[in-house]
Amino acid sequence: MMAHIDHATTSGTFSLDGETFEVENNVWVVGDDLECVIIDAPHSVPAILDVVGTRKVRAILATHAHDDHIRVAPELAAATGAPILLHPEDLVLWRLTHPEIAPDGELSDKQIIAVGGTELHVLHTPGHAPGAVCFHSPDLGVVFTGDTLFHGGPGATGRSYSDYDTIVASIADRLLALPPETLVHTGHGDSTTIGAEAPQLEEWRARDN
Repeated sequence: MMAHIDHATTSGTFSLDGETFEVENNVWVVGDDLECVIIDAPHSVPAILDVVGTRKVRAILATHAHDDHIRVAPELAAATGAPILLHPEDLVLWRLTHPEIAPDGELSDKQIIAVGGTELHVLHTPGHAPGAVCFHSPDLGVVFTGDTLFHGGPGATGRSYSDYDTIVASIADRLLALPPETLVHTGHGDSTTIGAEAPQLEEWRARDN
C-alpha cells in the first residue's frame, strides 16, 4: 500500500506570555490504509480521529510544544494508545500546558520514523521554540514544518523561548538544503515549496527583528 497524507484544520486558541489569540491549526496524518502517525494535536480529538479513521496510530509527533500544538495530545494518546513524542528541549514549554503529564518519548535530530511505507526524518530546527522539529519524507517529497517555516517566511519569534536569528539559521541550514520542489506543509495556513521560499533568505537575514 502506498503512503499518503491526510489533513484536518482545527480552531482554538494559542496562549503564551499572558496573551491569548484565536488560531487555526493544520493537523497532518501520514501513513497508509493500515497505520499512521499524527503530526500535532491542537484543539479537537474528534476532528483528528475523523481523519485517522480505523488506522492504527503509531505515534503522535509534536513539531513543538506551544499549547495550540499539544493541547489535546494526552487525550488523543488515551484514545489511540499511541505515544506522544517531543524533542526534550521543548519540555519547558510542554510543562506550561501539561505540568503533571510527561510525553512518552523523545524526538532527536536525524531520527527516522518509519510508518506506512514511508520514512519521516526528524530535523531539529530551533528558533520558534527551542525544541522545534520538522519532519521530512524524501519519498513523498514533503516536509512538515510546524511553525518554523510558513508560506512567506519564518515563524514568529517575538515571545518567550524564541529567537529570530536562530530560526533563520535553522531554515537556511536544514530546510533550504532540501530539494526546491519539496512541498512544505505548515502548522498554520497554506502550503508552499522550498523553492518558493528560498529566494527570500537574504531578506530574512537582513531583517531587523
